[in-house]
Amino acid sequence: MKKIEISTSAIVFKDISELPKDDKMLMEKAIEARGNAYAPYSKFNVGAALLLENNEIVLGNNQENAAYPSGMCAERVAIWNAGSHFPGVKILKLAITASSTISKVDKPVGPCGACRQTLSEFEINQKQPFELLFMGEVGEVVKTESLLSLLPFSFDSAYL
Repeated sequence: MKKIEISTSAIVFKDISELPKDDKMLMEKAIEARGNAYAPYSKFNVGAALLLENNEIVLGNNQENAAYPSGMCAERVAIWNAGSHFPGVKILKLAITASSTISKVDKPVGPCGACRQTLSEFEINQKQPFELLFMGEVGEVVKTESLLSLLPFSFDSAYL
């Protein structure tokens, strides 16, 4: 038997105003995307913005459906949009933000488990980590150096 220690680190900014200029601009794009979310059932709007190595910014937002499992998260909308329009172009950063029409979201909202799994495959396949920034509607912004830091022991194609 052996014990494995897993640790991760993140930088926490008090709010969007503390972010470096390029990170702030990307988060503002995610906020813009959040405004176009279709979330009539959960009332929980999520926006995502990807910065690619060719300096393209690809947006995504959650898209719900009355048949609940048929909806899609903002992160996966953005990453599959990038894969469709810019195949093979590396992802440098991903910004995520969430708000609700029911209550103020003042805590950072990271990607759900399904999105972490999907995003991890892109990071693994590009053989280069990408930064992840996430926040609620207001308040703190969390920044990590890699998506995989949020998903230790990830599943990938090496198992297939």
